[in-house]
Amino acid sequence: MVTNRGVHEKPGRRRGIRAWLTDRMARYMLEPLGHYDLRAPNDLDQLKATIRKGDVLLVEGDQRVSAVIRYLTRSSWSHAVLYIGDELLRRGDDLKHRTRETFGDASGHLIVEALFDGVVASPLSKYIDFNVRLCRPHRLRSDHLKVILDEAVAAIGWRYDLRNLLDLAIHLLHVSLMPGRHRQKVLRFGSGASSQVICTSLLGQLFHKVGFPVLPSVTYPEGVGSAEAPARRRPWSWMARRRRTLHRGLYRRRHPTQLTPRDFDLSPYFQIVKFNLVQERKFDYSRIEWAPEVEPEAEDVDFEKEVVNEK
Repeated sequence: MVTNRGVHEKPGRRRGIRAWLTDRMARYMLEPLGHYDLRAPNDLDQLKATIRKGDVLLVEGDQRVSAVIRYLTRSSWSHAVLYIGDELLRRGDDLKHRTRETFGDASGHLIVEALFDGVVASPLSKYIDFNVRLCRPHRLRSDHLKVILDEAVAAIGWRYDLRNLLDLAIHLLHVSLMPGRHRQKVLRFGSGASSQVICTSLLGQLFHKVGFPVLPSVTYPEGVGSAEAPARRRPWSWMARRRRTLHRGLYRRRHPTQLTPRDFDLSPYFQIVKFNLVQERKFDYSRIEWAPEVEPEAEDVDFEKEVVNEK
């Protein structure tokens, strides 16, 4: 079904006190905060020219739930989406027509994301007025990219796993309060249904499908410092100036339900791509006109002195 919110499944009937409470809680958590600080304006044309299919866009949201996620993960990012570009226009005439009808000129630049309404397609421009970060999977194979895009399109219509979000929030709160030796290892969170996801568990499933790491734990048989071993030379490798190395560590996946938006930012397997860089020829920091620094009010100075004296 196509709506002004995106492309998703047909709505089902919700009944019972549990569904009512869930809807009420979701509606409350989705309300925007009173103030949002956009640190730098985003250039949509530059973003369209820079972003590639398969890239992950991290978003600093403006909703109550966004503030909770940022606090628990101790990061700026509360949401993650996958860029699919014009993939919906390549999936048959019917879907192409519905996509054109819904998104118009934005049909060639779409993202797939998991919202409280479920997994939907949305225009890339949706988050242009938010603080964002572009993460690119390093050297992702073209055949694996095709699998990820196919699976992302097929996931449209999946339900949101609210239990995953609550379990993850409780776990992160517990981890922040309890010492490491008392933390309980968890294999997975959520309902257990593969077709119920949150934003990061959806992306985790997609990249795990092709064996691409997000932020796995790695152990080395000989300890830290012996993580690399020389690669086997090929007959034509004499032309290379430097020998390549391969990692010998044992990689252990974290279940997709354990991932957070911060993991894509911290992951060494995703490249951070800056699309808002100033034009090189026009940038001269020595010509910046800085606003005069404002001295703190006398009352603020006295308060700071009192705090220092109390310490």
